[in-house]
Amino acid sequence: MSGASPAPVPTSPVAGGRSPISRERIDRFIVRALAAFGLVFGAQTVPSVFDNLPYVIPVGSQVSIAAVFGTLVVFALCVVMSRFVRLAAALFAVVYALAVAWWPLIVADPNVNLPMRPWLWYLLTVATTCAVVAFPVWWAAVYTALVPIVYGLIRTMPAGGGVSFEFAALDSAYALLLGGVLLIIIQMARQASTGVDEAQAMALERYAKAVRENAVEAERVQVDAIVHDSVLTTLLSAAAAQTPDEQSRAARMAEQAIGHLHAAEAAGPVDRSSVRLDRLAERLRSAASAFSARFAVTVRNVSTQVLPIQAAEAVYSATVQAMVNSMQHAGDASVPRTLTLSGNWRGGVEIEVTDAGCGFDQLSVPRERLGLRVSISERMASAGGLATITSHPGQGTRVAITWPAPRGVAQYATPEWEAEHDGAVAP
Repeated sequence: MSGASPAPVPTSPVAGGRSPISRERIDRFIVRALAAFGLVFGAQTVPSVFDNLPYVIPVGSQVSIAAVFGTLVVFALCVVMSRFVRLAAALFAVVYALAVAWWPLIVADPNVNLPMRPWLWYLLTVATTCAVVAFPVWWAAVYTALVPIVYGLIRTMPAGGGVSFEFAALDSAYALLLGGVLLIIIQMARQASTGVDEAQAMALERYAKAVRENAVEAERVQVDAIVHDSVLTTLLSAAAAQTPDEQSRAARMAEQAIGHLHAAEAAGPVDRSSVRLDRLAERLRSAASAFSARFAVTVRNVSTQVLPIQAAEAVYSATVQAMVNSMQHAGDASVPRTLTLSGNWRGGVEIEVTDAGCGFDQLSVPRERLGLRVSISERMASAGGLATITSHPGQGTRVAITWPAPRGVAQYATPEWEAEHDGAVAP
C-alpha cells in the first residue's frame, strides 16, 4: 500500500469564476434599470403635476405628491445602496395604489371634468414593475391587473377627465398589456437564471464530491504508508523494550509517529471550489430536524455568501457534533435547544448551538477525553476557524463556531489558556 500513488485531483467544471448569468445579477440589473427609468418618468411627470395643481385641493395634493415622489426617491436610494430594495419597491407600489384610489377625493370640484389626465398616469408602469420586483408572482399579477382597471374607472369620472368608457378602456388596456409583458419577461429571466444557478450548484457539488473522494483515497494511501513504516515499527519496539533506555526510545518513536499522523491529516489535495452559505444552512436545518429533540433553527444573511468547501465541511461537521453532544448530555427532549446561523460582514459564517441542559465543568473533563477538543475545536482550527465552548453546571451549554477566525484570536486554545479563561474551549 505504501507504494501506491493517489489519483489526480479532478479539474473544476466551473473554473473561471461565477456564472455570467445568475439570479442575483438578473435581479440587480432589473432593479437598477427600474430605478433609472422611474427617476426619468418622475422627472417627466413634474410638468403634469403643475398642470393639475389648479384643479386639486392643495393639502391633499401636497400629501399625494410628497408620498409618491418621496417613496420613488427612497426606492432609487435603496437600489444605489443595495439595501432594502424589495421593501422600498413594495412601499412605492402600495403608496401609488393608495394615491390612485385617493385621487377623486382631492379634486377641488368633482362635478367639473378635469381637462387633462391625472399626473399619476405617467408613473403607472413604474408602479406595476415595482410590484413585480417586490411581490410574489400571483400578487404581482393581481396588482398589474387591478391598478390599471381602477385608474380606467377613475378616468370615466369627472375627477379623472370624464372621458368615454372606450377611451378609458384603451388607457387601462395599454397599461395592463405593458405591465403584463414586463411581468412575463421578468419572471422568465428569473426562472432562466435560477435554472443556471441550480445547474452550477449541482456541478459544484459533483466536483466537490469527486475531490473529497480523491482526498479520502490519497489520505488512506498516506496513512497506510505511515502505519506500515512508522506506527508498526513503534509498536514492535515498544513490545520488545526491556530497559529504561529502550522504553524511552520507544516513547520518542511514538511521538514521532503521532507527528506523522498529524501531518498526514493536515496535508491533502487543495479543493478551490466553494459552497453557497444558504445550501450549508439547508444541510444543517435538515440535520437538526433528524434529532428526536427539537432545535429551534434561525438563519440570517445567507442568500449571497459562499464558503470554501473545506471550511463548509468543517463548519458542518463541527455543528452536527455540537448538536449530537447536546442530545447525549444536555438532557431529554424537553430541554430547549437552539441552532442559529448567520453570515457576517467579513464574508464568513457564525453559528451558535445552545441548550438549557445540565451543563458541565469544563476544567474537570480529563485531557484524555478527546470528543469536544478534537471533533469541534481542532477541526475548526485546522480549517482556519474558531470554536468557543461555554458551559457551567446547571447553566446549559453554548457552542459558538466562527469562520474565519477573528484576527488576533487564537484558533486553538492550549490547556493553560483554557485554565486562565475558565475553560472557554472544552477538552
